[in-house]
Amino acid sequence: MRRTNIAGVVAAALLLIAAPSAFAQDWPSRPVHVLVGFGAGGGTDVATRILADGLSEFLGQQFVVENRAGAGGTIAGGIAAKAPKDGYTLLAISMGHSVSAVMVKQVPYDPVKDFALVGIFTNSAFVVVVPKDSPARDIKSLIEYVNKQPGKLNYSTVGLGSTQHLIAEHLRQRAGINAQAVSYRTTGEVVSALLRGDAAFAVELFHPIRGQIDSGDVRVIAVATPTRWPAIPKVPTLAESGVSEIGYLGWYGLVFPAGTPQPIIDKLHKAMREVLAKDAVKNRLEGIGAAANLSSPAEFRKVIQSDIKGFQEVAKLAGLEPK
Repeated sequence: MRRTNIAGVVAAALLLIAAPSAFAQDWPSRPVHVLVGFGAGGGTDVATRILADGLSEFLGQQFVVENRAGAGGTIAGGIAAKAPKDGYTLLAISMGHSVSAVMVKQVPYDPVKDFALVGIFTNSAFVVVVPKDSPARDIKSLIEYVNKQPGKLNYSTVGLGSTQHLIAEHLRQRAGINAQAVSYRTTGEVVSALLRGDAAFAVELFHPIRGQIDSGDVRVIAVATPTRWPAIPKVPTLAESGVSEIGYLGWYGLVFPAGTPQPIIDKLHKAMREVLAKDAVKNRLEGIGAAANLSSPAEFRKVIQSDIKGFQEVAKLAGLEPK
């Protein structure tokens, strides 16, 4: 009898061990929901939809992108963190995920511990742009132009405490630019402020404003990336422009709720690698000025932690408090 019980316990244990792997083999057997914490048409949304299209085709199930905008992306993050750990709820995050951990007073989750990181899938560039008729042709002349009218000129940004705001503040601190931040709700409004002459410059993601750059409505004078950006190779970095210690590489990644079975995470990571290697997907990402690039979960973790530490220092120097 005792041997029978032991055999039963062993068999049950083996079934528990095998269950996640078997579950992963069947995954996905229904549509996967991908939450985006920002509005349609923004950087996170556009890049995520490109990947979602590729994953839908490759895995044979729809990856449905859902916009749950608000509170710096933390509304979507809170929903995802509490979602079932079955592999059918994903969260697309960006560098803003790290910024929210610094600038939002009551984040309803731990930015690392409450998520199973899958990988960064795309990198992007932040750029410094000025109106097309601005006398500033580079960072040096921008500093001279603004500082001839100390405190009278503004820079436009999406939301106080956003990624763009903190990078612009870092630039302002390092370069000694005497300008005030004026906050707008959307990237379109930021660009409109430039076009009206209400702002002397802005720091924005490259791909959401590529159309205005290509049309000549605004002009890029520097990239905030560590090295020059492939889509605009003639534009110098901030470091090359004389502003040292600023280098931000934008990113977009996918995460599951913590506790999602590892075989499912591994299967999605492998699928992402296959999808991002396809020319059609790479070309679509390049078309918006982004670059396909898949990280490991461990690398992803280090990026988030490093970003949080860096933005904490910027916010402290700028006197910015969480809201």
